[in-house]
Amino acid sequence: MRIGILALQGAFLEHKKILDTLNVENTYIKTKEDLDDIDGIILPGGESTAMGKLLRDFEILEKLKSKIENGFPVFGTCSGMILLAKELMNDKTKHLATMDICVKRNAYGRQLGSFETCEEFKGIDKKVEMVFIRAPYVESVGENVQILSKVDEKIVAVREKNMLAISFHPELTKDTSIHKYFIEMIRNS
Repeated sequence: MRIGILALQGAFLEHKKILDTLNVENTYIKTKEDLDDIDGIILPGGESTAMGKLLRDFEILEKLKSKIENGFPVFGTCSGMILLAKELMNDKTKHLATMDICVKRNAYGRQLGSFETCEEFKGIDKKVEMVFIRAPYVESVGENVQILSKVDEKIVAVREKNMLAISFHPELTKDTSIHKYFIEMIRNS
């Protein structure tokens, strides 16, 4: 198994460290050709507008979108969730638009609104550490989207077929359970 980590902007190094800890082969994705020999991809937290622009500038967006639509496993954290969303509440922009969710960007406010918590996560048998930094949350989901976790009644983790999206940053904790969850998604795909 080889997992790609989109490395145009954002917290890609932190995801690499987690995958290295789990002894999972991984590589940075910086060109559309890099998408060829991987079994799944992580879209890290960062700045969604910048990532969306860079995905277009480096001509990665269309190829990645097509792969996702054809069952390629993808895991979006924070801004990665925004990239996957078919609809954004407070923005007309669409990026990959493959996941049937409506997301509210910066829903928890600015940097000062950042926080940490532990919550239940469907499919993981313990509470998961969650670090929220200028995080979005899911306002609504389509009928085929499974809600995996909520914090204060806000949807912060969802799955639709081959797509996993979360509002928080598991790569900023020592908790590897969500990365393991994604690895199992790849194994079962």
